[in-house]
Amino acid sequence: MLKMSHLSKVYRTEVVETYALRDFNIDVKEGEFVAVTGPSGSGKTTFLTIAGLLETFSGGEYHLDGIEVSNLNDNARSKIRNEKIGFIFQAFNLIPDLNVFDNIEVPLRYRGMKAAERKRRIMESLERVGLASRAKHYPAELSGGQQQRVAIARALAGSPRLLLADEPTGNLDTQMARSVLELLEDIHRGGATIVMVTHDPELAARAQRNVHVIDGQVVDLSEDPRFHGAVVAAQGGARSD
Repeated sequence: MLKMSHLSKVYRTEVVETYALRDFNIDVKEGEFVAVTGPSGSGKTTFLTIAGLLETFSGGEYHLDGIEVSNLNDNARSKIRNEKIGFIFQAFNLIPDLNVFDNIEVPLRYRGMKAAERKRRIMESLERVGLASRAKHYPAELSGGQQQRVAIARALAGSPRLLLADEPTGNLDTQMARSVLELLEDIHRGGATIVMVTHDPELAARAQRNVHVIDGQVVDLSEDPRFHGAVVAAQGGARSD
C-alpha cells in the first residue's frame, strides 16, 4: 500500500543542508493500522506530508498503491491525493465560513462528482461519525471533538484507500480523544489503511504496529524491543513536531 525505500528529504540553503529524513524505510500493508511515534523534530510530520503527496522528497523511492510517485506531475499527484488519500489534522482545517455539509463537500466537488452522489456520501459519513443532525452548523458552533469528527467525516466521504492522521487527538481532552480513537478503530475494522502520527502512548498502544522515528530514520518496535525504553522516554516530551 505504502512503501518508502531509502527515502531522504533535504532542506538546502546557500550555506547548510538539513536532513529531515535520511535513509527512511517503511512498508505499510493494505489494511494495517500503524502508529508513528518519536520525539519532536524527528521527521514524523515530514514523513506524513510526503506520504500524502503534499511535499516532494530528495532521494529514494516511494510507491503508493503500486505507483512510483517521484515521476508524477502536479496534476497526477493531485488526482491520486484527492481520490486515494484522506487527511485528518490536529488543527481540524475546517473552513470557518462554510457549514459542516459544505466543508465535507469541497473535496468531492474537485472530483467532479454529481450533486446526488456528493449528498449521499456526505450524509453517510456524517451518520457514521454521529453528526448527521449538525450538517447545517458552522465550525464555531461545534466542540473540538465534534470538529474533529467533521474532519474525519470529510476524509471518509472520499472513500480513501489510505487515511493519514497527524496528532488527531492533540487538541482534545481525554474523553474526546478516546471517542475519536474508537472511531478510528471502527474505520480500520471497516478495511481502511491508517497511518497515525502521535505523541500519545495510549493511542500508539492501540494501533496494530508502532514505528518509531529518530533523527529522520525508522525503528520498527514490533521487530526490535530494545528500543521500548527509548520510546517511552521520547513520548514523555513535547507534543508538537
